[in-house]
Amino acid sequence: MGDLTGKVAIVTGAGRGLGREEALQLARQGARVVINDINLPAAEAAAQATVEEIRGFGGEAIAVFGDCADTGDSEKLFSTALDTFGNVNILVNNAGFCRDKTIFSMSDEEFDSVVRVHLRGHFVNMRNATKLWREQAKGGQPIYGRLISTSSEAMIFGSAGQPNYAAAKAGITAMTMGAAQLMIKYGITCNVIMPRARTDMTNQGPTAALFKAPDNGFDAFNPENVAPLVGYLASPEAGHIAGEVFVVWGSRVNILQRPRLDVFYDNPEGARKWTLDGLHNTLSDYFNAEHTPVLDGFSVPPQ
Repeated sequence: MGDLTGKVAIVTGAGRGLGREEALQLARQGARVVINDINLPAAEAAAQATVEEIRGFGGEAIAVFGDCADTGDSEKLFSTALDTFGNVNILVNNAGFCRDKTIFSMSDEEFDSVVRVHLRGHFVNMRNATKLWREQAKGGQPIYGRLISTSSEAMIFGSAGQPNYAAAKAGITAMTMGAAQLMIKYGITCNVIMPRARTDMTNQGPTAALFKAPDNGFDAFNPENVAPLVGYLASPEAGHIAGEVFVVWGSRVNILQRPRLDVFYDNPEGARKWTLDGLHNTLSDYFNAEHTPVLDGFSVPPQ
């Protein structure tokens, strides 16, 4: 089950946290893993430690450093993977960071930097992976492709203190759904995970206490709990699973229902433009005195 022997995986932001656990999981399943992280001393040291850990249990891994959202660095990442291992079969986009503020306090740089790393960081690497797989298909080569994106429940609940992060994660989900529809004809699967886990991002600020490890018992927010789903979605057994979104944490996997049209009303005056009175009279049946706004009812902050 889940044999990835001979497959090559790229995992971004894989020096620590979720990315590290995902890289270890894929390596234990037999994949040769390319560990990507930012070219800063602490990140480089962490990435190299992950490489050594994989090699320690007999796996194959290399580290490639660079900015996940930079076109040149992404091209270097893929070319190094191809030069070293001969292929890329699995892409796990994981890298990211937060700059949390409410929308009226957020600067342009705080918005742009988070959207850049998360959304553009997914885009440039997804572009390289899908282009490679399409070229392989057109060349008549056998293809094995698995693309796994990392979004967040902040997209669903509209995290009030993360307008940049929530927007980026919504974009990631939409972009991956589009890629899933495009690539399924090649036998390539694209899926999204929304993990709840204790990472560098949740270890700061008000979320730190909520994601704190328990003194004893099962640690629901240990990032190790997320990795098996990534390993499964990357596996041959999951070749028929595409265009899905999963919330994963602790011992639970929750499959999201697709957004869909819900209640609808036609103009009672027939095929003509609505009037303000007509809209009020009609929609008041739905938005009545018992109606409450759809606000965040999430008990644990999304990650």
